Amino acid sequence: MKTPVKTIVFDLDGTLVDSLPDIIASFLYVLEAEGFPRPEVAAVRALVGRPLDEMFASFAEAPYLPALVARYREHYSRHFVDTSRLYPGVAELLGELRRRGYLLVVATTKRSKMARSFVSALRLMPLLDHVQGTDDFPHKPAPDVIHHALAAVNGEGTWMVGDTSGDILAGRAAGLATYAVTWGTEDAATLRGVKPDALEPTLEDLLRLAV
Repeated sequence: MKTPVKTIVFDLDGTLVDSLPDIIASFLYVLEAEGFPRPEVAAVRALVGRPLDEMFASFAEAPYLPALVARYREHYSRHFVDTSRLYPGVAELLGELRRRGYLLVVATTKRSKMARSFVSALRLMPLLDHVQGTDDFPHKPAPDVIHHALAAVNGEGTWMVGDTSGDILAGRAAGLATYAVTWGTEDAATLRGVKPDALEPTLEDLLRLAV
């Protein structure tokens, strides 16, 4: 059996990729197209990172959720890179971590098929060893998606890097050190409440910590 390789697990949206505007725009489009009142952007932003049915449940009753989710997936698949871009320095960071011998995996609430299409469209796939979505198992803050990602590469998890409380709680539940970045969904005060091992405005300090 191969010896597990040190592995860093990353969330995707709001962590590696500045994708919130496209997510929010698709979410608002679907609600309006289906005849629901348009919520405030801040109310939608606060929900990003949760499963779609949970997000829509804040604005619509249960019988409407399957149609809303299906329409979102159709619309978002055509608009997911309208404005989405890697955060500054991400490609360089991932390249340096790989040079140091780390395996790099993504663990996201997106479904795997969508997540991989998204990563490929941003030309990020060559810098990653695996992209794991949440497919028919519990979502973060449960650690399942992290366990699946690590198992796919026979990886020994070291850090979980994310931008939401769910990311940090999932990482801790999986036994990883946790790094919270504040340029995504949740602000520093919110993230501080779940006590990550590192709390930073960018990913830059991960290079200092991942030795």
